[in-house]
Amino acid sequence: MTRAEWESLCDGCGRCCLHKLRDEDTDRIAYTDVACRLLDLETCRCKDYANRRRRVPDCVKLTPRRIAAVDWLPPTCAYRLVAEGKDLPWWHPLVSGRPETVHEAGVSVRGRAVAERDAGDFEDHVVSWPGRWPAGARTPPVAKDRRRAG
Repeated sequence: MTRAEWESLCDGCGRCCLHKLRDEDTDRIAYTDVACRLLDLETCRCKDYANRRRRVPDCVKLTPRRIAAVDWLPPTCAYRLVAEGKDLPWWHPLVSGRPETVHEAGVSVRGRAVAERDAGDFEDHVVSWPGRWPAGARTPPVAKDRRRAG
């Protein structure tokens, strides 16, 4: 896969840009709804992608080799799905042909995330939704309509 192909796997959901907390005793991950300061909460894209690692030193550069070691990627993440040998879902822009489907399916953080500067204590923002598939993201709208009609 070329670098451009690899980069195109990002669906623009912004879930990986939410802060996560790791319990030191259990090593379990807790997702928060607090977005990285570089995440644009409307577009769900990084405001300075080219310089993100300089500006946010703990930002992780995802590579095919690194995916196996990253245990906090959401289950909807295309990088994770490809690594697991799964197909991309209907709402992924590479499948739908439209970047808005990730938002329409309720997968993105749009309207659900809090800006880092406004958050206060991250522990007060622990949520479970980034670690789950949204109900609307499982079945394409056309299939839902057929199911109701039948």
